[in-house]
Amino acid sequence: MTAPAVLPSAAVACCAPLTCGALDDDQADVLARMFKALGDPNRVKLLSIIAAAEDQEACVCDLTEPVGLSQPTVSHHMKLLVEAGLVTREQRGRWAYFSIVPAALDSLAGALSSRQTVV
Repeated sequence: MTAPAVLPSAAVACCAPLTCGALDDDQADVLARMFKALGDPNRVKLLSIIAAAEDQEACVCDLTEPVGLSQPTVSHHMKLLVEAGLVTREQRGRWAYFSIVPAALDSLAGALSSRQTVV
């Protein structure tokens, strides 16, 4: 599955922070999906584990123990993070590897920041 597009740099530049101007429907939808995905503490922790890993990448096999969840549950959480565009998924043999999407995190930070962020 392909991750949804991150806010285009022009949208981030003109709309970062949220108080800078009104978002259009598409921009609001993209940001809402990302924030909704981060509304669960397990997904926040999974994202932080990947961000802290070497090359900001982790195998699903390395994500189950730190969060104390079963592999199917971790896979479900990771699917939601992929759908939100926060991480990418790459199948290598029988294991799935997940990587951070830096531009997505920049979009979130820029939307909340008082400084403008261009992706």
